[in-house]
Amino acid sequence: GASQAGVRAMASMKHVGLNVAADPLYTCSYSGVNGGLVVVVADDPGIYSSQNEQDTRMVARAAMLPVLEPADSDEARAFMKYAFEYSEKYDTPVILRTTTRLSHSQGVVNLEDRVCPEDKIYEHNFQKNVMMPANAKRRHVYVEKRLKDMAEDACSMPINKVTYNDTSIGVITSGIPYQYVKEALPEASVLKLGLINPLPKKLIEEFASKVDKLYIIEELEPVIEEQVKSWGIKAVGKEIFTVQGEYSAAMIKEAILGEKADIATAYDVPMRPPILCPGCPHRSVYSVLKKLKIHAAGDIGCYTLGAVAPLNVVETNVCMGASISTLHGMEMAKGSDYVRDWVAAIGDSTFLHTGVNSLMNMVYNKATGTVVILDNSTTGMTGHQEHAATGRTLKGETTYMINIYNLCKAIGVEHVYEVDAFDIDELEKVVKRECAREAVSVIITKSPCALLKSFVPKGKCYAIPEKCKKCGVCLVPGCPALTKAEDGTVVIDETMCNGCGLCMKRCKFDAIGFTPRD
Repeated sequence: GASQAGVRAMASMKHVGLNVAADPLYTCSYSGVNGGLVVVVADDPGIYSSQNEQDTRMVARAAMLPVLEPADSDEARAFMKYAFEYSEKYDTPVILRTTTRLSHSQGVVNLEDRVCPEDKIYEHNFQKNVMMPANAKRRHVYVEKRLKDMAEDACSMPINKVTYNDTSIGVITSGIPYQYVKEALPEASVLKLGLINPLPKKLIEEFASKVDKLYIIEELEPVIEEQVKSWGIKAVGKEIFTVQGEYSAAMIKEAILGEKADIATAYDVPMRPPILCPGCPHRSVYSVLKKLKIHAAGDIGCYTLGAVAPLNVVETNVCMGASISTLHGMEMAKGSDYVRDWVAAIGDSTFLHTGVNSLMNMVYNKATGTVVILDNSTTGMTGHQEHAATGRTLKGETTYMINIYNLCKAIGVEHVYEVDAFDIDELEKVVKRECAREAVSVIITKSPCALLKSFVPKGKCYAIPEKCKKCGVCLVPGCPALTKAEDGTVVIDETMCNGCGLCMKRCKFDAIGFTPRD
């Protein structure tokens, strides 16, 4: 909308976020832009924090959109400027692709004088802006021509750079792998592509003709390689390189030169898998579900960690909002009895993102499942961003606060209950009752994220060794503040404890005490 109104606009997301944006993205490719439009997308080679390893360049090819890929911090800045310029010049959204490694890198960034382009005037253009079939047919012709024109111009674009050294080895690469190539093959000739789609065919053909053996080095899918080989150019790529994970200088050196790098042996340190924080309300909820032997259709958030030991409650994890529709699908396929020992577990921000529509479908189709909304008053996993139910905008300004209880009621859920996430007795009672109910029900568990700045612990728990029976019941939820001493009694690290009291409530022998905050 901002772009159509005539100002430059940017949207940022990771690769799976682009899936959600795919509907408008493909059509915006046809309609083009008014003000420049750049979509910054971070891919995740190695799957450090994602549910898949998809390659955004494949999406861009399908959507017929140009892709720029910087190789370092300074290029990330410079390429953003080029992206806006190309967007307006060629009347197209532009994807600026980064990866996890680039996003977490540091480097010297050269600043330039700030340029403030004038806003463009919005002009009525029915054929360009209204993508009805007749208009879309004409715009498709334009899009194909746009790509051809851009491919021609790409041969002289400054973001594509050729370095001739030893021509016995030539490498075509882009993005972060360029850094690995420089380290592994410092004497090789290199064509570093900044524009990945469309590719500068003439430039590539010229480079290939001047080297004896050509390698194409790119992480994930063979996007560049497939196009280059389709032009009849001989090259070596995925025959010796993997389509999975991140690359490294050592990997490239071994694959091409056969030289194994002298890499120091990693220290044998204990594994530290991701865990829910001390005082996390999700742990309390999952401990109740585990006690009741309830399975959870999971969603995207911190609470996905309910799938791993020692909780082992979450059974599925697909994408944002999938928990509720998964539960609904199970019931439609297997009947209401099948979901009596299942719930959908979804966070407050994810529910507002793509969960509420699935809940409406459950109501509309007369489903009977139970949805647990884990309301911790923030978007925890990605950095505590505000959302529509926190009462604050991303800028921290006070705004209208969506009431999730009232929202569920408004869409037709008759049975909606709010429960303190740490009131395990009440929560157990409500979960038992609602899972047995032959109607859609929602349980909203409420307690703030322990990492919020506004969160103030009520006190600290402490162990009383002489009363400890060494049963381990308090250890079952997996709070990292609790460990077992050599004699089998429980030890509580007060520097980690956030005073949620879950361990104390689970202990039947009064072996855990509580010191209130002063």
